[in-house]
Amino acid sequence: MHKHDAAARKLFGVSYDELDESARKVMHHMVGRTHIARNTDKDYAAKASRGQRAADAVAAFGGSWIFIGLFAATMLVWISLNSLVLLHYDKAFDPYPYILLNLVLSMLAAIQAPVILMSQNRQAEKDRLNAQHDYEVNLKAELEIMLLHEKIDMLREGQWSTLLDLQKEQLAMLTSLNEQKNQRN
Repeated sequence: MHKHDAAARKLFGVSYDELDESARKVMHHMVGRTHIARNTDKDYAAKASRGQRAADAVAAFGGSWIFIGLFAATMLVWISLNSLVLLHYDKAFDPYPYILLNLVLSMLAAIQAPVILMSQNRQAEKDRLNAQHDYEVNLKAELEIMLLHEKIDMLREGQWSTLLDLQKEQLAMLTSLNEQKNQRN
């Protein structure tokens, strides 16, 4: 825990215990030099119940062009059959204004709406988890970049001092050569 606390103080300016859950998770991965990125969709799908998967499937199908096409075709067939029966037998199984059709459509809407809402709630939860994970990955990347900048600055400062030392040696050598030249003349 000492490494975690030292790293937290260095990068965040507070102790490890004062960090929120996300920052602690990031700090743990930073100190351990482990990857934080993962496939959140895979993790989330593994936890889904059968009902949740069914709600997602219904919402996916209910929001597709296939559903719209089948829905329109069913309505056309229903109305056409009613019209044909009315023309040939002077009776229809669901006379205009198609009350039975309206009942079926109302029942479909009554069942489909809550299922789609459940799926949307799951998608919102999934989006929140993805956003949280993105935040953690971005935070770790930002902290790693800060550490890299610090290391580069330290290397540059070390190079400057080495260059200054070399320059002093070269000046001393030039001075020595100049003195030797002056003594010969």
